[in-house]
Amino acid sequence: MALSNISKILKTQKQPIDYHISGVAGFLFGVCLLAAIIGTIVMTSNGIGNDTLVGAWVAGWIILGSFFLYFLKVASQWEKAIVLRLGKFHKLAGPGLFLLIPFVDTLANWIDHRVMVTPFSAEKTLTKDTVPVDVDAVLFWVVWDAEKAALEVADYKAAIAWAAQTALREIIGQSMLADILVGRARMDADLQKIIDERTTPWGITVQSVEIRDVIIPPDLEDAMSRQAQAERERQARVILGESEKQIAGSFAEASQSYIDNPTALHLRAMNMLFEGLKEKGALVIVPSSAVDTMNLGGLSGMVSLAQQNVPKEK
Repeated sequence: MALSNISKILKTQKQPIDYHISGVAGFLFGVCLLAAIIGTIVMTSNGIGNDTLVGAWVAGWIILGSFFLYFLKVASQWEKAIVLRLGKFHKLAGPGLFLLIPFVDTLANWIDHRVMVTPFSAEKTLTKDTVPVDVDAVLFWVVWDAEKAALEVADYKAAIAWAAQTALREIIGQSMLADILVGRARMDADLQKIIDERTTPWGITVQSVEIRDVIIPPDLEDAMSRQAQAERERQARVILGESEKQIAGSFAEASQSYIDNPTALHLRAMNMLFEGLKEKGALVIVPSSAVDTMNLGGLSGMVSLAQQNVPKEK
């Protein structure tokens, strides 16, 4: 599937060379055809010349129009044309209007100097810990030397796509699954370095590589989800235990304040009972031993005092 995807990408990115005809050339070709037609009509209607002259007139204008059509070129601002003269590299033409010498110059290729985007992927690739993953990425690159891109490699766009996919498979095979999932920035940097080393001799530089998605098997995804849930539960229990330790420490520290001061302990107990009884309908159960120990015989009076503070229903 990955091979078919790259083939589709290359087909969509491939630029026509034989039919790269400018609007100026097309306009001049149309003018030549119009001149041939008008001249033929004038000569035929006025009886000027014979069939040979009329044929020569038409052929001359068609040849001139074909010259403009096929040898007068216009390169866009972001384009460079590779011109070969008698099979050898002659020049980089463009941007703008330029002329080819018939039967001597050959237009080998058009090079686009804009930033290009090439998506690529690695499917069912084993990681270092033998886990099959599908990884989708996108490559941003630009041609900085049009001469090298045209002369050093047959199809630089296909070479870029294959080099990127090969580098991605190499990085996946050297990495653990956990590193791939959490270390995408590092993978992006490593991929950019590897691909750039391979493409620099072709006059191409890689600006950035971005991992778009990492897909793992569904069974492994469920296991990792359960593992993460168990880890969260473990952390929650640890936090709860630490809280209990802190609370116990606070009570132990507070108890030191009441060891030699039983009156303060009784007052604190009475205050807690009072706060609990202030709420309407509150029920506080106090062991009889605590009543005897803390001398809470006046509990009924305190209850009455609390009930006086409860607002009456209307």
